Amino acid sequence: MMRNMHLETDTRTRILATAREMFHGRSYADVGIQEICEGAKVQKGSFYHFFPSKHSLAMAVIDDMADDWAHGFVAEAFDPSLPPVERLDYLVDAAYYWQKAATDIEGRMPGCLFGNLALEMSTRDDVMRAKLNAVFDRARDKFRATLDEAVQAGALAAMDTEATASAMLAYLEGIILLAKTRNDPDVILVLGPAIKTLRIELNH
Repeated sequence: MMRNMHLETDTRTRILATAREMFHGRSYADVGIQEICEGAKVQKGSFYHFFPSKHSLAMAVIDDMADDWAHGFVAEAFDPSLPPVERLDYLVDAAYYWQKAATDIEGRMPGCLFGNLALEMSTRDDVMRAKLNAVFDRARDKFRATLDEAVQAGALAAMDTEATASAMLAYLEGIILLAKTRNDPDVILVLGPAIKTLRIELNH
């Protein structure tokens, strides 16, 4: 019984990992179930045992990537032991090294999976758009908590922390998109530090 459970977990993990890599490196529309099955070395029957459709697989990929994101470099960047403003520097560096490592392996920069899917799917699929929006909201909340702490400590002047957090997230996603378009992760390194200069004033 335990062996079967382990095999099932392993099969599902392989399908997820294969789909995640293909969706990220290419696009959702460009990748078919047959190709995912071949890449993961599973039969179509096994695929449908875990995922009723490519859409349900994509939703699971978003959850899987968001989990990695939240517990990986985002958690490291927003480490409470770092001074608040330093967390923003760390985040830019982490985004750069993540994209640089992928570019060195693949020869082209993959960009942000969430941003890629949002651009491709937001006008076509409200369910996926809502799922992606929730991921972005969680990232915005990390920015906001950091800004609230920085303002409270006197490291930054008072501001509309929620709006500024959204602006910082938009800026980071924007420079990743520009870097992807130029196939040059250094764009993140050059433009990224300006994220600390963004501020939306409080509306009294």
